Amino acid sequence: MGMATHKYIGGCHCGNIALEMEITGKPDSYNPRACDCDFCRKHAASYVSDPHGKLVILVKNEANLGKYRQGSEIASCLICKICGVLVGVCYEEHGHLYATVNSKAIGNGADFGEETIVSPKTLNDQEKIQRWKNVWFADVGIKWIGAHER
Repeated sequence: MGMATHKYIGGCHCGNIALEMEITGKPDSYNPRACDCDFCRKHAASYVSDPHGKLVILVKNEANLGKYRQGSEIASCLICKICGVLVGVCYEEHGHLYATVNSKAIGNGADFGEETIVSPKTLNDQEKIQRWKNVWFADVGIKWIGAHER
């Protein structure tokens, strides 16, 4: 018996990075987490994720997928090098990817709840990683739909 999911698409402004997200709850039951670090504040980013949901990141040109590490440098902020949109953040451990999505990069009418401010900088690295594993998408895939160099 499958659980009803809500599907949303999104991505950067120019279309180089697209997102396909499935969440298990109603969108208004998710309160996007506005990280209070300088980097996220400069992007006005707030993050949505569902540990029981699913996320696929589709990349047209890998050369234009920026992976910026800041703060403790254990997670990668995914930024389009063409249009500058911060689409999400991912963390990889033993080949397993966890990720969260910038709610501002989701389209087609996702009406999320009120933003809540979070302060990951007050956590040590192990606490951050444990929190990400608890709240981020754990079913994450990256699909290369264009020029891909490995």
